[in-house]
Amino acid sequence: MTTEDSTSSIPSKRATSALQMGLCKKYPLVSHGRHFGRTVFALCNYPSLLTNGVLRLEQMEDTPLENFSAEERREHRVFEQLLDSYPGLLERLRNGSEEEILHVGELIGKGASGARGDDTKSLKSAILDWISPKGASIQPPLHRNSKIDRGFNHELTGSLLCPAGLDWHDPETRENLRSGEILVCGDQWPVFLYANQTYDDEDPWCGLLRSRLLTSAYKHVFTSPSSVDKDPKATRSGNARLHGMSCVTIASIAYIATQVRFALSSSSVFSRSDTSTDSETFYHSLLDLFEDPDESKEVDELLIWWNRQVFPTSSAAQRPISANSALSKIRIKRLATLHVMNICRQDWEG
Repeated sequence: MTTEDSTSSIPSKRATSALQMGLCKKYPLVSHGRHFGRTVFALCNYPSLLTNGVLRLEQMEDTPLENFSAEERREHRVFEQLLDSYPGLLERLRNGSEEEILHVGELIGKGASGARGDDTKSLKSAILDWISPKGASIQPPLHRNSKIDRGFNHELTGSLLCPAGLDWHDPETRENLRSGEILVCGDQWPVFLYANQTYDDEDPWCGLLRSRLLTSAYKHVFTSPSSVDKDPKATRSGNARLHGMSCVTIASIAYIATQVRFALSSSSVFSRSDTSTDSETFYHSLLDLFEDPDESKEVDELLIWWNRQVFPTSSAAQRPISANSALSKIRIKRLATLHVMNICRQDWEG
């Protein structure tokens, strides 16, 4: 999270940021929480998110959102996305008691944490199939039910987790990563995020978040485990179909990247306080990149690429029209004609 605007003129009646992990029976809300956590915001304290959001709506009657801190603005965007995704939720929150609001948050949070736990468990084993050398087995073998020999302890997982820009094949670098002398923070992205594990220091966007490992994990979670090695046309089942999902979200990419990173690590329990994985910082650092207006062109291109891999028939998977093509000029001419016609109509009616 960015720390800009850390001081705010808004009276602080809220607890710490709701965009931190939290815990938490009613199936519609639990089911909705499962999908919302995967696709909009994963590491969230939902009771606080709802309580803070309702209070902030009252404050915004007198104070514009721009006057709040950067952290509060992001938190409110997540709150609004939750309201938009669940019809009737705002009315339920406004008419409910404080206890009812907390209960709703607990149900949504239970769904989100349950989905995260299920995905962590299933990817723990499945990821070994995707990283195995073609036609060979992993040497030395990695256990499916234990992670103690993963991370920098193993040549294969270590090479995938090695921060981009460092040379895993350098013995000194490898030893320093294993010993902890080189401390890897969450915002030091591993090379597995890149296509073919190739990082270009001159062009850090090149291949970023386009690795086959990531798309395999994404299909495993969202379209079904059996869809990983099949033609994309056969991937319309599973969580995506259940929730009417027809295109990739930026948060879902960050979520899958976080899950893959954890699956490769030697840590056994997903926890915010685990400084060795620093998963929360990693997840937030990806969202910071995705939400940066200066990176919008690259992010749009990334989403088109992802939709071609996962939802190839969706409109979001289509290529943007080339700027100098005949098709683009026809579209521009048509829009210009419609614009002139609208002006003439307005003059006539006026």
